[in-house]
Amino acid sequence: MQKKIIKVNGQVIPEEAVQFEFERLARFYSEHGWSNDQIKANLPELVEQAQNQAIGAKLLLDEAARLDIPVSEPEVDEQVEQIVKQIGGREAFLKALAAQKTNEDTFRGQIRQGKRVDKLVAQATSGTAEPTEADVEQYFKEHKAEFSKGERVLAQHILVTPDGDTEASKSEAYTKINDIRERILAGAKTFESEAAEHSTCPSGKEGGSLGWFGRGMMVPEFDGEAFAMKIGDVSGIIETQFGYHIIKKTDHEKGGETDFDTVREQIRDLLRHSRRGEAMTAYVAELRSKAKIEMA
Repeated sequence: MQKKIIKVNGQVIPEEAVQFEFERLARFYSEHGWSNDQIKANLPELVEQAQNQAIGAKLLLDEAARLDIPVSEPEVDEQVEQIVKQIGGREAFLKALAAQKTNEDTFRGQIRQGKRVDKLVAQATSGTAEPTEADVEQYFKEHKAEFSKGERVLAQHILVTPDGDTEASKSEAYTKINDIRERILAGAKTFESEAAEHSTCPSGKEGGSLGWFGRGMMVPEFDGEAFAMKIGDVSGIIETQFGYHIIKKTDHEKGGETDFDTVREQIRDLLRHSRRGEAMTAYVAELRSKAKIEMA
């Protein structure tokens, strides 16, 4: 993905924010019928969309803060507890915060910011019409070929990237991920908690989830292992250009044609997403017209 320096009102948007938006877009369209070839064919547009979404996210965050949209402590508490449960308990949660060099107060502040943005988005999209059954059927008829699924896998991973190119740093990273793998296999830790605490991939914050992906979407070493392994298994250590990985495979779907009933709700969600996206595009465009955006 081509990297650009993006500034919003003088503040640089981290590259990780753009990468996060790109991965989220790729997962969304993969889950809603796009094949790997379609994603590759639309790569430039997806990159541009990810950059614009990162800009939009920053504008929304700043606007929500400016409006000081109220978020109650119980709302923050509920979100924190969900995350604590997801990663395996409070001890694992605190370790994950320490690994990310943050603390619970800062984390709660980030959740509060996110909740403010969610409420702002809800306000901006409250007037969008829900897709009717006729809308859904018409979309399926016009895009039926797009819902012929390719083979795909649902998986999580943990990545440990060496600090440098030296043999010592590579050995240290290998030892670290091997220890992680052994704790998971022994049942001492969950895959999700280890991902949250140790993975250097942004997906670690989501328990290592990569969502659904088709053949060829990952680097060859990773791709081959993910499609070959059994559902429920944890892989051996895989070395790629990014470092050392372990994979947990949670599902696998063969390719083939899809009938309307199977994809009805996916299409409804896609249309809903598209309509809300249009409303948000207009709202963000208004915010953007008042902001200083620099891309180089």
